[in-house]
Amino acid sequence: MAKTMKGQDGLTHKQRLLVDTLVTSGCTITEAAKKAGYSNKESGRVIASRTLRIPKVQEYYRQQVAELGLLGSIPAVKTLVRLSTEAKSDYVKLEASKDILDRSGFKAPSSVQNLPSTNLSIKIDID
Repeated sequence: MAKTMKGQDGLTHKQRLLVDTLVTSGCTITEAAKKAGYSNKESGRVIASRTLRIPKVQEYYRQQVAELGLLGSIPAVKTLVRLSTEAKSDYVKLEASKDILDRSGFKAPSSVQNLPSTNLSIKIDID
């Protein structure tokens, strides 16, 4: 019986390929299992499904999805920047600018700040 080589993360090539296929192609588990080299029969889908429940495989899956999300956010940021400078509508420019500032950590306060109360009295004497 051949020993399966594992990477530094403890995943086999087949496990990594299963996750990578799911994340990048958006196909079903059955299709990803076939592409990753699992059996073409029902047992391949079942084994692939069980594989996806292994904690280290789930962690790798989360990392890949997060990385893909970061890559996908670059065009969105470029669009916001373009809208904040080139939009024809001042309202669109304002909203895009507010979104950029919000995401940069410069969000306007969401509520009015209450100042400490002071005793102020005004006396008007009309004679």
